[in-house]
Order: sequence, then structure tokens, then C-alpha cells
Amino acid sequence: MPLLGRTIRLTPAANPPTVRFLKMPPFVQLWIWVSAFATLAGWALSAVGQLNRAGYALAFAAFAIFIFFARKNLAGPGNFRAKKIFHRLRHPLPLSFFTLAVLIFIGGMIYPPTNFMALTYHIPRVLQWLAAGRWYWIHTSVVRMNYTGCDFEWLFAPLLLFTKSDRAIFLLNFFSFLMLPGLVFSVFTRFGVHPRVARAWMWLLPTGYIFLLQAGSADNDAISAFYALAAIDFALRAGKSGRGQGGLSDLWHSILATALLTGTKPVSLPLLLPWLILVWPRLHLLWRHWLPTLAVLGVAIIASFFPIALMNKLHCGDWMGTSIEPTSVDLHNPLLGIAGNGFELLQDNLAPPLFPVAQKWDNEVARFIPSNWIKDFQGGFFTTGELPTEDWAGVGFGVTGLLLISAIAGLFIHDPRPGSTPRFTPLIFARVSPWLALLAYCAKAGMATPARLIAPYYPLLFPSLLAGAAQAQIIRRPWWRLIAGIVVFLAFVVLAVSPDRPLWPAKTILSALSARHPQSREISRAWNVYDIYSKRADPLASVRALLPPDVKVVGFVAGADDSDFSLWLPLGERRVKHFLLSDSTAHFHQEDVNYVVVGGWYLQRSGLTIDEWLKQSGARLVANTNVTLKVSEGPQPWFVVQFAS
Repeated sequence: MPLLGRTIRLTPAANPPTVRFLKMPPFVQLWIWVSAFATLAGWALSAVGQLNRAGYALAFAAFAIFIFFARKNLAGPGNFRAKKIFHRLRHPLPLSFFTLAVLIFIGGMIYPPTNFMALTYHIPRVLQWLAAGRWYWIHTSVVRMNYTGCDFEWLFAPLLLFTKSDRAIFLLNFFSFLMLPGLVFSVFTRFGVHPRVARAWMWLLPTGYIFLLQAGSADNDAISAFYALAAIDFALRAGKSGRGQGGLSDLWHSILATALLTGTKPVSLPLLLPWLILVWPRLHLLWRHWLPTLAVLGVAIIASFFPIALMNKLHCGDWMGTSIEPTSVDLHNPLLGIAGNGFELLQDNLAPPLFPVAQKWDNEVARFIPSNWIKDFQGGFFTTGELPTEDWAGVGFGVTGLLLISAIAGLFIHDPRPGSTPRFTPLIFARVSPWLALLAYCAKAGMATPARLIAPYYPLLFPSLLAGAAQAQIIRRPWWRLIAGIVVFLAFVVLAVSPDRPLWPAKTILSALSARHPQSREISRAWNVYDIYSKRADPLASVRALLPPDVKVVGFVAGADDSDFSLWLPLGERRVKHFLLSDSTAHFHQEDVNYVVVGGWYLQRSGLTIDEWLKQSGARLVANTNVTLKVSEGPQPWFVVQFAS
């Protein structure tokens, strides 16, 4: 059975086969419309203070009318037929992707979201907006609630509002994950990657750990890769569609996808470079149809990072908003940024998926890295983990290793065809430009977990390394097929053992092993990790139990990495208001808050004890408990205090 499906024979003297591109499936266009509509509705309803069920009901009705009149503009189903899909499942790579997708769906259905960023600010910020009936600049120490892009939040806000649950949020990432293979194939082939090579990598690239793990998650890194691919794919299609309505429609969709990309992940702004290279020659087409283009641009501006950038400028004087972070995330030394980020990206993407010596490795790295490097980057930089998790993973060991091996092997295979050396064209420049965009990101950003943050970059970096006829020969080699099989196997392992959504009875087995080997530090730590992750969906449940059941408004005084999500539960019955340690007693009374939850770790980092803060604020201690939110921090005290009515 061939590994990659249908075989296309390549002879050195022959030109590469003509690619019959897939028509754009309607799912991609529809998902872009849904995403743009959700963002437009969120901002519009916020502007009139109607971010509620009635407001969304009217918005849904308007969108349904739009879909009814625009349905003819949706592309036909193209080659996506059930019979063809089942035929593809006869081959190992498509079948592996399908199996992984089923396991991802099962994991998403079994487990609630446990993603650290989602529970710290993605979901809580939406709950704040829904409680207020509008977007607003939140008074909080969790500053990421305010300055970061919010398109993903606008996408799941209706789900929280109508279901009063966070369980369905993962479906947004899951649907986007299912569309990755088709987009990868289309972009790769249009960028000059041989169809046979693209047919292999369309299934392999989505097995990158960041895409696998976040496909069942509530974070916004993986979904941004969908928008990046869609933006470039529509731009490439516009160049092939001529001057007709098809090219114009492709340009409009490309503009919307690009806007959604920047509105979801502002760190993707450098990716405007390859997009501009591709769109620039077609701008005259937009000018000829300026009136409808103006409407599309209006929606795109709202769906982009611009609204948040404007709010950032108004509230903190900084377009990006990062100046309000407690630690600097902007670098002023580009060479240091490129060196530091380069090292961290290689480290995170080449670390073995099971890396029990990660802590020892980090200690050695800390000795090796100059001290001035460490202080210039955000805390947590130059570290890796024992297991890939959706909080920090990149495409990972398997995909990165196979890509590097394929690229190096391609250097030793000569293409004897006359004129095989490509001329430098705008298309080749566009193919290489994502690497320039990545350099721009590395030169400026000092944020931790860069391997996760550059998720939208990965699919656009691959074509420049995989283009050329040599790769079509390499993927037919037995050794390459063996390594590809190992990559897929590792993907199953990573998905199964992920502490976010383990697909094996981790705690049961580890408990038994711990009882038989009580002196084993490795088993004890593994059990501790899985135990903490199993409670991550409701991290402060024990603190919530200390509150009187009839309290409808709870204050929250905690650090930038502390989650208030538990205090909102059950959703719709209680509201959480954030305060700072410097807030006066009058401010608490002004907000009509009597009971306040205070984080002991936040107090300690601020140089205060609970007794000192109680004396300063005039509150009294009601109860306290210990909670472990992070393995690295261990148990930390949490306090429930009361202000006099």
C-alpha cells in the first residue's frame, strides 16, 4: 500500500505535473464570514451596551439574512466528496489524521478547558464584558485582559452567553483544525511545492504538537494558523483568477482573513509582509470596484487589531499595550532578540516529546546563557517542559526533525532538468518572506513560550524548504517513509499522554506505581502533574466553597497569572470584580463588594503579609486554604476576607 496515496512518477527530464488545484471549499469562506461577523457583532453590540441575548438574537437574524443573499457566492464543494474522502482513508497518512481528529474530539468532549491562558484571561475577560453588557477596560492586575487581541473571544462569547458553559469552546479550534490539510496543500502547491510533497505534508504538518493539542483547547494560537493560511491562499488564488469576479472575491476574503489574523494574534503583524507582496499587484482590481471594497475594508478594520490598538493608545498611551505588563516583553536589542528567540525556538521544537530531564537541562541552559540575556526576556524564557503542553509547545520534535532532514537531503539531490534553477520572482520572494517576518518578530519580542506564539508562522515557513523536484524524490525513499511513520506515532503518543486531556488512566496507573515505588521522585512528580492538571478547569473550587452561597458579587485581588474563573461558577449566578492591592476601602464599598478573595502568592510577591493588608484595607479574615495552581509554585495560600457593610 503506498504511504502517500496516488503515486505520481517523476522523471528528471520531465517538467513537474500540472497541478489541478482544489476549489476553495465553502467551509473556509463560511468560517471566515462567521469569524468576521462574530467580531463585528461583538464590537457593535458593545457600542450600544447590548452585549446580551436579545442583542445577539438580532445579530444572528441579520447574519442569516446575509447568508441567504450571499449563498450563491460560496464556492462549490470542489473535490470534497464523501466517496473521495473515504477513498483517501485507505492510505495511512489521511487515516492517521482522521484517527487523531477523532481522538481530539473525544478528549474535547470528555475534558473541560484547562488551558492556562484561557482560564486566566480569555474566558474571564468575556465574562466581564457579558456581565457589563459591553466591552470595557477592566480594572485588574491581569493586564492581558485588556490589551491583547480579542477576535477569538468575540467568536466564543455567544457560546458562553447562551450555553452558560465553556465546554463547547474547543469546537472552534477543532473545526479550524479539520480545514488545515486542504489549506496546507493549496498554499504549498501554489508556492511551488511538488503536489506529491504537498500531499504528504498536508497530513503531517497538522500533527505538529501545537495544532494537535490546541485543536481540543480554548486557546487562540492554533486557530490563527488557519487565518494565516486562508489569507495567503486567497491572495495566491486572486493572482490566478484573472480580472473577473473570482479574483475580486478572493481578494476580499484575503483581506478579511488577514484582518482576523491580526485581531486574534497581534504577534502575527509581521506576516503582513508576504501578504502584501502577493496582494500588491492586484490592488488595481480593488480600486475598480471601490464601493463594495470600501464595505469589506470597513468590516476588516473592525475585525483587525485596530480597535484594540486604539483602546490601548487611549488607555495606556501604547498602540500594542505591552507597556502595562509588569515585566518588559519588548526588546531593544534586535541581535539579542534574534539570538535568544532563535535558541528558544530550536530548543522547544527539538526537545524530545518525553523529556524527563527537562529541569536538569534548564539548569544547564541557565549556566550557559549569559545573565544579561535572561534578564532582558520575560520570566519563563529559556525553559522547556517534560511533556509538550498547549501552553508552550511548537510544532515539536517529530515535524521539525523531518523537515530539517528533508531540507538537508534536498541539498544533495541535483535536479538535472534544464533551467531548473529558479529565477527570483515576486512569488519566490513571497515564499521566502515569512522567514523575514519571523526575524522581525524575534528582533522585537521578549515574551516567553515563543514556540507557541509563532503558531501562524509555521505553515508559511515550510514551502521555502520543501519546494523543488528533489523533495518529490526524497519522499519516495524508504527511510523518509519510516521517519514519517515515526512522526505520526509520536503525534499519537503526545496526544494520549497530554496532561491537559490524557487519553489513558493516568492518575490510576501512577497512583498504583507510586504505592509500589514510594521513593521514586519521577513517579511522584508525574502523579503530581496529572493531579494538578485534572483540577485546572476549576482551580479555586476549594476557595469558592468558603464563600457564603448567597453572595452575588465577589472581589478578586490576585496576580497577573491567577485565574478567577472558579469564582464565576456556576456561570450566570455570580459576578467577579477585580481590585488592586493599592485600592482604598472606599473603592471596595463603591463597587458594592463585601467578600473578597485574596491570593497569598500575590501578597508575597508584593512584599505584604495578609495581616498587613487587612490592617491597611480595614477588612477581616473569614477563612483561608491552600491551593496549587502551578507545579512550579507548589501550594499557595488563598484568603477570603470581608468588608463591613
